[in-house]
Amino acid sequence: MKQPKKASLWALVALGILLCNALPAQKLPSLSIQRLQLKNGLVVLALEDHTVPSAAYYTLFKVGSRNERPGITGLSHLFEHMMFNGSARYKPKEFDHIIEAGGGESNAFTTSDTTEYFEEFSSPTLDITLQLEADRMRALKLDKANIEQERGIVKEERRVNTDNSLPGSMYEQLVNHAFVAHPYHWDTIGFMKDLDAITLSDAKTYFKTYYAPNNAVVVVVGDFKTAELFAGIKKYFSDIPAQTPPRAVVNSEPLQQGEKRINYHRPAELPAVLLGYKSISSHAPDAPALELLSVILAGGDSSRLYRALVYEKQIATEVSADSDARLDPSLFTFYAQAAPGHTTEECEKAIYDTLAEVQKNGVTERELQKAKNGFLKGLIGRFATNMGRAGLLAKYEAHWGGWKHLYDLLPRYDKVTTADVLRVAKKYFTEKTRTVIVLKPESAAQGGEQK
Repeated sequence: MKQPKKASLWALVALGILLCNALPAQKLPSLSIQRLQLKNGLVVLALEDHTVPSAAYYTLFKVGSRNERPGITGLSHLFEHMMFNGSARYKPKEFDHIIEAGGGESNAFTTSDTTEYFEEFSSPTLDITLQLEADRMRALKLDKANIEQERGIVKEERRVNTDNSLPGSMYEQLVNHAFVAHPYHWDTIGFMKDLDAITLSDAKTYFKTYYAPNNAVVVVVGDFKTAELFAGIKKYFSDIPAQTPPRAVVNSEPLQQGEKRINYHRPAELPAVLLGYKSISSHAPDAPALELLSVILAGGDSSRLYRALVYEKQIATEVSADSDARLDPSLFTFYAQAAPGHTTEECEKAIYDTLAEVQKNGVTERELQKAKNGFLKGLIGRFATNMGRAGLLAKYEAHWGGWKHLYDLLPRYDKVTTADVLRVAKKYFTEKTRTVIVLKPESAAQGGEQK
């Protein structure tokens, strides 16, 4: 695991604020961001910080599984793997070897909304990193061998994390049934038969459309000179052609008018239940209140659900809640695994009773302040590293109308009141928008082998 970098001055100041338990009236200090946009549409943000002799390079492509369609689900994640397998000038695996030789590391991840690539390295490695990144954006190696190699790896990842994972397979069941028309209907890993069906032509079309410079944001944070960085960006990236912007994703999901309940039978030791309530976009005004409520309900051992189900009633071995806010309206989920000798019916009732208590009496000021403090602590953790700041800046530049909207982040959470939490609890947790997946354990002999 990557060791955290030395905290920046901003992080130290913010930590002091946190220790004073004074989230209200805070605001982010001015960040000295320089922005460059090439004629081909590529947007680059630069934030110099000479605290340590290293830099983070972050690329966000505005593509995820929500941009897929039936027949090519999982292609966004497949590309995440293929991006490290060579380009016109660099052989497979050479990308990682060069970054590691510069004392760095690289990685990537795919979500329903974005695909994000990042490296951190010693400062002298920046120029060769620009060359590496430009070459794979311009001319990624796309051939049958590359696809077949990574197809096998992604299929195995699906087997491990979805097919042979109880929580993973339950989550896939949840989104498969909760969503009817929206691409959130499938998980980011994709369906196995779609992974088998993806062709080289599919990959080339996808790359040309979504990995174009006008569909990307690059952020560099750390020890460098902005003028030199921008000169390198212009030198290596300017000749990469822009492409026709991809079609917008249409949110055609119909209004859910009644509870959906699925009994999911498979080999397991203990029963479990996963609930998903139709929720809202991360951009919606109520999103901060729902996220803070998820912390109050299940954020740690002192949370309401953990106390009720695990400590007091001892009917569950674990319980969680997640306000999974995305670009389009998603799900607010609850998960509980029943303790030996107890049932999912008991767990469900305890979750509903806890929600009903919040819907009737709200939450306390202390609970809300504790949740806000936890949010601030997490934000400080991200701002304490080059990589953390780079990821935040990329996200806000790509999907929030510009990086300066990052300044709205703390005020959005600061202004949440206990009345807001009560209101969203009443508004969004209704039976008719709920999908329930109940794990019904059976023996391996009954369920058959998972393939």
